[in-house]
Amino acid sequence: MKIHLFLTVFCLFFLSCDKKQTIENAVDKIPVEVEVVRFDKIFFETPPQDLRKIKEKFPYFFPGGNDDSIWIDKMQNPLWRELYGEVQKKYVDFKPVKEELNLLFKHIKYYFPKTKTPKVITIISEMDYNNKAIYADSLVIISLELYLGNEHKFYQFPNYIKQNLEQGQIMPDIVSSFSIRKIAPVLDKNLLSQMVYFGKQLYLKDLLLPDYNDADKMGYTAEQIKWCQENESYMWRYFIEKEMLYSDDQKLQPRFINAAPFSKFYLEIDNDSPGRVGAWIGWQIVRSYMKNNDVPIADLLKTDAKEIFEKSKYKPKK
Repeated sequence: MKIHLFLTVFCLFFLSCDKKQTIENAVDKIPVEVEVVRFDKIFFETPPQDLRKIKEKFPYFFPGGNDDSIWIDKMQNPLWRELYGEVQKKYVDFKPVKEELNLLFKHIKYYFPKTKTPKVITIISEMDYNNKAIYADSLVIISLELYLGNEHKFYQFPNYIKQNLEQGQIMPDIVSSFSIRKIAPVLDKNLLSQMVYFGKQLYLKDLLLPDYNDADKMGYTAEQIKWCQENESYMWRYFIEKEMLYSDDQKLQPRFINAAPFSKFYLEIDNDSPGRVGAWIGWQIVRSYMKNNDVPIADLLKTDAKEIFEKSKYKPKK
């Protein structure tokens, strides 16, 4: 009996690896060459008298109503010049990032063949950590000042924000923005719907960033992922016993879904927990659903949370 079980598990593992390799071979053959425009360099290396030229070429970065003096001041301001220098120091060679962009968009083309490969434009913006990378149909805009490394002297943010200001978060952030265009919006306001919505987003990272580990996909440290894995059944029991899954209490989203220094169970474990544990649980539900159901990715992204949960056969690991 034990031998039979071992052989079954071995065969399933082998088939899974073989399927993954088949997909990666197909992805590798897809012709993609991402065009990258370093607008950050163009802007700060353009003489003020030539501002008009870049305004004509990149009108979407120059909203109407702003006097040219505002842009010229930015070009010449010592603090902005220092920030520009730090970005150039970090990204003097953008080739490694471009190679990752090519690989990411190969995967996007594989799973979403009708998606056009956008132009990628790098900028230096206003330190808006909620919009680090924006996927906007024909453009992907990356704010490089937010990927200088979590210990950078310019970052005066809480640690849970700073830990994601790393170069390794550029691709996960692009996928997060891309997913907004692909995943059906949440109509129900209950906790389960929120969990599954972000679970879908994270599952897209499984497909589009197969070489990334779970911590990078989630924006966690290795210790935070380990905490979730070790406390999975405890968290799930808590959600069930408190009857939270189908609750419309709007306080649950900031407690368990939104970025935060920790999740709020209102128990002793809070300070040890990472934020967004509800999204992590939602990810495990979606993974279980896709493991137990033969469903195309396009169908998954439009299936409602209740159906996914009921068909997932999700059972937390003890």
